[in-house]
Amino acid sequence: MAECKLLIQNGSYIQQCVVEEGIVLETARRKTAGKLSFTVLKDEALDFQEGNPVIFMYNGQKVFYGFVFTKERSNNEKIKVVAYDALRYFKNKDTYVYTKKTASQILKMLIADFKLKFGLVDDTKYVIPSGAEDNKELFEIVQNALDQTTQATGAMYVLFADHNGINLKNMKDMKLNILIDETTSESFSYSTSIDSETYNKIKLVYENKDKGKREIYIAQDSSNQNRWGVLQYFESIQSNTNGKLKADTLLKLYNKKTRKLSINKVKGDIRVRGGSLLPIMLHLGDMTVSNHMVVESAKHTFTESQHTMDLVFIGGEFNA
Repeated sequence: MAECKLLIQNGSYIQQCVVEEGIVLETARRKTAGKLSFTVLKDEALDFQEGNPVIFMYNGQKVFYGFVFTKERSNNEKIKVVAYDALRYFKNKDTYVYTKKTASQILKMLIADFKLKFGLVDDTKYVIPSGAEDNKELFEIVQNALDQTTQATGAMYVLFADHNGINLKNMKDMKLNILIDETTSESFSYSTSIDSETYNKIKLVYENKDKGKREIYIAQDSSNQNRWGVLQYFESIQSNTNGKLKADTLLKLYNKKTRKLSINKVKGDIRVRGGSLLPIMLHLGDMTVSNHMVVESAKHTFTESQHTMDLVFIGGEFNA
C-alpha cells in the first residue's frame, strides 16, 4: 500500500495532517505554478494559516513543496486546501528595462529581487539585445525572454519549482524512460487544427533608422499555402541581427498542424511534470505516434491504493 504524507509547518510547529483520499497535483509547461489540492480532516491539534509551507511526500519521496493559498470549510470536520509552489509568486507584476542579458540572467534577477530560492538554472546562452517590460507578470517577462531564445536558437526551456527552489532546464534534458502505449493508459482524446499557432508565412520587419528604410525578412511554404491558404505570422523586431535565421526558425516551429493528445489514467510516476519528454507509441487513426513528446500539462491523483496521471501532450507533429 502506498504511503501519502502531508506536512504543514506553522511557525516552528510541523504537523502531519490526516488527509482525505484523492490528493491532486497539477503542473504545466508554461506560465503556471504547480498546484496541490487536498482536504484535511480537522482535529483539535490542527492549526495552520495561509502562507504556511506545505510538503507532500509519496512513498518517502518529496513530490511537492509549496505554500497554503486557499482554505475552504464545507463543515466543521473538513478543510479544502489549495497550495501552490514558489512559481505562484511569478504572478507578481513589475516593470523592467534591460540590455544584453540572457533569459537565465533575467530569471536570476527576478528570483533575487523577489527573495525567492534559487534551484538549478541552465545557461540559455543567447544574449537578448534589449527588452522593456511594463507592468507585466514575472511569468510573462521570463517567457518573453525564453520565446526570443527559442526563436533565435530553436532550444526550448522549462521553468518549474520544486523543493530545491526555482529551476530552468533545457527541455532536451527532461527525457524520461516511461513508455506510454495502449497497455499503460485507459483512454485518449486526439484533435488536429490549423486554427491556432499554425503559420505558413513568417514576415519580420525591422525599422532601420540609421539607413532610413524598412528591412523585411520572409520565410514561407508555398505548398502549405496552397493547402490551407496564407496563414501569416507578423512581428516588428528590434534588431536585424539574424533576421532571416529567425524567420526560418519560426517557420520550422509553426508550419504544421497543431495536434493535441490527452491520455488519461496512466500509471503514475512522480518524475513526470509539465515539460517532461516521454516516449509515445500509439495509433491515432490518421497517424501512428512513435517518438518522444512533450507533456504540456500533468495531473497526478494520489490515493493509498493507486497513483494515476492525466497527461496532455505536444511535440513533433504536436506543436507547442
